[in-house]
Amino acid sequence: MTSPQIAASRARLLELIKELAVVRGKVILSSGKEADYYIDLRRITLHHEASQLVGEVMLDMVESAGISFQTAGGLTMGADPVGTAVMNASVRNGGTVDAFVVRKAQKSYGMGRQVEGPDVSGRDVLVLEDTSTTGGSALTAVEGVRNAGGNVVAVAVIVDRDTGAKERIEAEAGVPYLFAFGKDELGLD
Repeated sequence: MTSPQIAASRARLLELIKELAVVRGKVILSSGKEADYYIDLRRITLHHEASQLVGEVMLDMVESAGISFQTAGGLTMGADPVGTAVMNASVRNGGTVDAFVVRKAQKSYGMGRQVEGPDVSGRDVLVLEDTSTTGGSALTAVEGVRNAGGNVVAVAVIVDRDTGAKERIEAEAGVPYLFAFGKDELGLD
């Protein structure tokens, strides 16, 4: 499916990430680690133009890797708009990918679910995240999906910070880890 259009979408998305999402300065990441920059991908995944590009680029990346899936999502909140973008890109291409959301913990009320949206049980699932440092959020999502009966086929993120998430996820979850952009492509060292 990779085409000149996907190449153009990928180039434009990278431009928007550099322009809108990379924030310089000392920050504490969700992992508790300190960094000299922050990649605020919600500025991308919730942006009118960039969100469509996220869906196209992520869907193409996973399909080009030969991975098929029926539903996509991850730990709320970073993964929520990524899952929606992938679902919408799939539908625009004639596909039927659903999206889901994984809560940090199972609800103690209502239906008591940890995974919300169309049922993942018995389905091939792509776990998504906007960016990953240690892989902790993605691994929480993998566990939630597996507990709900889903078959996790891969983890995919928009930006990999090159801080060990890939190695940890592949070792602990036993699935491929894919990323659209590495920190080197963003000019971050």
